[in-house]
Amino acid sequence: METVQQKRPFGMRDKISYAAGDLGCNMSFALKSSIMALFWMQFMLLGEELYATLLLVVQVWDAINDPLLGSMFDADKRKYKHGKFKTYIFIGALGLLFSGLFFFLPIPNAETWVKGIMFVLGYVLWDAFYTFANVPYGSMMSVITDNGSERAQLSTWRSIGSMIGNILPMVLLPFIVYDASNNLIGQNVFIAAIVMGVIGLGCFIFMLKTTTIRVEENTVKISEPSQKFNVFKAMKNFIKNPAAVGATLAAMAMFIGMQSSATATAVLFQSYFKNSQASGIVQLIAYLPMFLFMPFIKKIVDKWGKKEGCVVGAGVSAIGGILLFNPLITPDLTGVVFYVLAQVFFGFGLGFYTCVSWALMADAIDYNEWKNGTKEEGTVYSLHSFFRKLAQGVGPSLVVLIMAALGYNSELGAEQPLWVATNMRWLVAGLYAFSGIVMFLSITFIYNLDKKTVAKMTEELNARRAAAAAEVSETVENAEIAQEVNEVVDNATPDEPPVENEDKKQE
Repeated sequence: METVQQKRPFGMRDKISYAAGDLGCNMSFALKSSIMALFWMQFMLLGEELYATLLLVVQVWDAINDPLLGSMFDADKRKYKHGKFKTYIFIGALGLLFSGLFFFLPIPNAETWVKGIMFVLGYVLWDAFYTFANVPYGSMMSVITDNGSERAQLSTWRSIGSMIGNILPMVLLPFIVYDASNNLIGQNVFIAAIVMGVIGLGCFIFMLKTTTIRVEENTVKISEPSQKFNVFKAMKNFIKNPAAVGATLAAMAMFIGMQSSATATAVLFQSYFKNSQASGIVQLIAYLPMFLFMPFIKKIVDKWGKKEGCVVGAGVSAIGGILLFNPLITPDLTGVVFYVLAQVFFGFGLGFYTCVSWALMADAIDYNEWKNGTKEEGTVYSLHSFFRKLAQGVGPSLVVLIMAALGYNSELGAEQPLWVATNMRWLVAGLYAFSGIVMFLSITFIYNLDKKTVAKMTEELNARRAAAAAEVSETVENAEIAQEVNEVVDNATPDEPPVENEDKKQE
């Protein structure tokens, strides 16, 4: 068996290998997020109301899935031939392939109750296996290396793998799953699920075979220990933290504007622009500006500050959302061009925020410590994550119901009446405009940590922490001195009897 001294040094092989893991995850995730709604509403004919209801139900499972399975993973102390992390990831990767095939099984003539069970069961199984693969994969960074710089490199390469895993399906899938009349081909979705599932499994296997574990696995936890949690007290403290509230509202607005509008956007290209196959390329052009910010984030933050950069970015995104109401966005090539320009504006503004969103929350946690004397990191993060998941879960369900209220009929597929297709065009514009405007207002008027305030907060917190550390050090030093004195006294063995009192001598 390989000893610690025999472990291969950390290098490029580890980074490429780790990137392949997130590429594998996103092969499955991209298929579900981009095609799921139209597959179940248009091809499987589940219906808008039933689909929205079932989607909301499975999102409840999504909220409890990660901590539940994460705790089970931590509690497993068995020794596996290939290690605990690699074993769980392989089980998850294999399960993703088969649960994806089950979820996209093309049987539109089945009874409605059968299709409803298939949807819920398929989603729950897919979500469970995704957690089996993704959560240990994310934590495996800690057992590949214990060096902070090397972990940062792994994180960057993970982002690269994720980016490739999202972009490839986004561009290629529309050419595979739509016919010349822009209708979804259910059988082709199933074939895409097979191909992408096999590619994803291959990426995982490559990662598992080329990854070197250098840290003892059972020393790494992927779930936090449970604590007593007073939801009312936590919510009260959270609301009193304007930085946390502002950053959370901005994140919720981003998800509602982008993820919740995905189904309406697909119908927009399908029924309004009549060019579903171009949708992936258009989205790629729109999202590319986000990635342009990555090399310049540090310079922008150092010069302007996180809040200041986000205010400008969110303002540009708000303009992009408003530009989607441009009457020149007509159902022809000219309209597509103006649509792309508006989306580029939105993506360009959003680029900065997406790169620093978690850094905003880190400052919000420091703000809580600065003002209240307690960090409460777990509480602030858990509530922030809860509201993000709320937006991700409720948003898409609500948008589907709005689509139905605006006349959308999934049974018509791509042949929606022009007035319905036009309604989808206004709905998409409204969602993006809402997203940009709420982000701008939240960061500008609620999030209260500009560059000057962060500098002052950091200085005062560092002074407090240094003073506290010095006090602890002094206390420990005094305790050690006292312990040494006690040890000397306890170990002392007097050579002469004690001298009697002079009065007693005279007597």
